[in-house]
This record gives sequence, structure tokens and C-alpha cells, in this order.
Amino acid sequence: MRVTELDRDTAPEAVDVVFEGLSARSRYLRFHSPTPRLTASARRVLTDVDGQRHGAVCARVGGEPIGIARVIRTGECGAEIAVAVVDLWQRRGVGRLLLEELTAVAARMGVAELHGNVLPDNHAMLALVRKVLPGVRLTREVDTIELSYPLAWVTAEISDADLVRSLR
Repeated sequence: MRVTELDRDTAPEAVDVVFEGLSARSRYLRFHSPTPRLTASARRVLTDVDGQRHGAVCARVGGEPIGIARVIRTGECGAEIAVAVVDLWQRRGVGRLLLEELTAVAARMGVAELHGNVLPDNHAMLALVRKVLPGVRLTREVDTIELSYPLAWVTAEISDADLVRSLR
């Protein structure tokens, strides 16, 4: 399995293949509504990857896209994340690899906090964020669970001098 960053040239094929590999249930969990097909406007948003406002990574096996994770800025410091893995590859570590790579992309983009909304019955995604984003805050809203993760924890550098000072 190989995880690479997407751009406007590579995103359309990856988006189409991954969407087709999602069952109706997986599409519902990802888009929070029945989504039998991508509208032209939704596809445009998902493929408009510029690496600054919208970053995305894709997992591939034998060149075939099997999952995508994306980060889209929602303000100066925050960004929303989303992950989709084709049904045949779910629960095999693909989401974990995608989310780990995505945090590096988000940090490079200067994002300070990741957030997102997960349906309460999307137990796999909730377990994934708990595993990959230690200390993630999960808050129950009306219809979703809102996640919030300060990315500064991941990108902070601690020097040897900082460690020595903390021991005093």
C-alpha cells in the first residue's frame, strides 16, 4: 500500500474510484445522508485540491485508489477532516495510515486545529480518531459527534533543554 498526496490532476480519478467502492451505508456514514451519486458541485469541491486550502492524501494498492483523507480549511487556523475507505479495505489499517499522513499535510498547511462531524453510529471512525489523535475531544451535538484536535500537539518541537528544565 502506498499513500500519496493528491492534487487537481490526480484527485478526480481517485474521488470517482473511491466513491464507487463505497456501499450505500458507507456513503451515508461519510456524507451524513443517502448519496447514491456525487452531484457535479460535490465532485467539484472534492477534486479542488490545491495543497494550501484543501489537502488530500490517497491510499493505493497496485495503483488502484482504496481510500482518501482530506483536510479543508474552515478559517485561519482550523480545518475540517474527512476519511473514506472503500468497503473491501475497511478495518485493515488504511484509515489509520491516511489519517496519520493527513496530520502531516495539515501541519504543513499551517493548520492549528482539526475538527469534523461524525455520525454517532459510525463506531469505526470514532475508534479511528481516538487511536490516531490521542486526546481528541468528542462532543455530542444534536445529530452528530463533533471532534476537535489541537494539531499543535503533533507539530510542537521539544528540545533537550526543554526536557531538562521540566525535570527541575
